[in-house]
Amino acid sequence: MSDDTLFQSRRAFLQALPAITAGVALPMNTASAAEGKHHWAMLVDVRKCIGCQACTVSCIMENAVPENSFRTIVSTYTVTQEVDGKTVAGTYVLPRLCNHCDNPPCVPVCPVNATFKRDDGIVVVDGYRCVGCAYCVQACPYDARFINHDTGKADKCTFCAHRVDAGLLPACVETCVGGARIFGDLNDPKGELRRRLDAAKEADAIKVLKPESGARPNVFYIGLDPRFQGRVEGQGALWRPSEHGA
Repeated sequence: MSDDTLFQSRRAFLQALPAITAGVALPMNTASAAEGKHHWAMLVDVRKCIGCQACTVSCIMENAVPENSFRTIVSTYTVTQEVDGKTVAGTYVLPRLCNHCDNPPCVPVCPVNATFKRDDGIVVVDGYRCVGCAYCVQACPYDARFINHDTGKADKCTFCAHRVDAGLLPACVETCVGGARIFGDLNDPKGELRRRLDAAKEADAIKVLKPESGARPNVFYIGLDPRFQGRVEGQGALWRPSEHGA
């Protein structure tokens, strides 16, 4: 075999290596509840969210999210209620992101196995395998996926897997002004996430979005208005950087 042929073969081999959207090499795994040492999850305390979009901006900067696309977003809704016989209008904010489900509907519909769940519970997309068919986008009950118009691949929140693997918090958690987002390991009984979840469960205060989907999400909510737990009638207003001089 000539040196030129050897070089071409090596280059072809290297090009065939998977490129993970999170920016790190991750092993393939079937979708199931996390079976590794860690089981990462998030708790969102809606009562503390002020709708400032610091989480949205930090996610965009950390993950180079294209303009007017989002891996996480705080949707704002106008709500009305009857108070003393009068109709009173107000606003309601709902932080949203990929729920990193234990039974993720996005995984089985992928024709090339590009979407998979890591042993630590994080659902990721293999950017090299992804063909941009958008089947996973349609299958997600949380509208948490999109086709990245820069790459032509499926994109979503990864809990900032590259940061988590380095021992850091997801960008949205680190920058949350009100401390509304708590990230941690469900397998750590002494961790802040586990302790807060256990305390809230005793008061029956924990909710998840669209529990009827059977996806078994790992993003939990405290203070979630039941009207926003399932399908919401109406459209939430989305903050867009392009409309704010960004």
